[in-house]
Amino acid sequence: MTSERATVYLVDDDPSILRALARLLRAGGHQVSAFRSPREFLAQHDAAAAGCVVLDLAMPGLNGLELQTALAAAGCQRPIVFLSGHGDVPSSVRAMKAGAVDFLTKPVSEQDLLAAIERAIERDRTMRRARAELQAIGERLNSLTPREREVLQHVVSGQLNKQIAADLGTVEKTVKVHRSRVMEKMGVRSLADLVRMAERVGIAAALRDQNSPDRPSR
Repeated sequence: MTSERATVYLVDDDPSILRALARLLRAGGHQVSAFRSPREFLAQHDAAAAGCVVLDLAMPGLNGLELQTALAAAGCQRPIVFLSGHGDVPSSVRAMKAGAVDFLTKPVSEQDLLAAIERAIERDRTMRRARAELQAIGERLNSLTPREREVLQHVVSGQLNKQIAADLGTVEKTVKVHRSRVMEKMGVRSLADLVRMAERVGIAAALRDQNSPDRPSR
């Protein structure tokens, strides 16, 4: 995974605040992209690029909370730091419940703002790393043959080779060959690693639900 430099996206309808924030962040070594309205931001920002948003709460046309909702609806998990001109407890609660990193009140201290931005950038890195890992696992899964996927599902459900062979109508030796190929293609060395990888993409959980005694019969 490449170490793409993060961008801090500033969104505020007050030009003076926008300029001041941009100067502060650039002086702190951040890459900055500034927008005077949420709609301008939505139209121009690169959703695939690394970074976070520093977002004013009260803006005409589309406010900060509505922008947060619009990003989520578009599948963009951009970490957000909210700025508000006054203490607004209901809005701050709503923003934090929706995943905001922080909710700061203007005038904000440089230290608090920079600390919040660092947390937001770190969250972005963590989420991107997780998505990249899931994508890599998905590509490995796609490399399996249909029979190898069947063996994988039986293995992570805890079955022994002879049980898998009986279920699939084959011999244990053949199951061992498929199991070895699954381990190789998935890039793991132990059953525990294979199960953890299956947990990451929901295979193990799906099997548990399927085999649960509380699962309604069809």
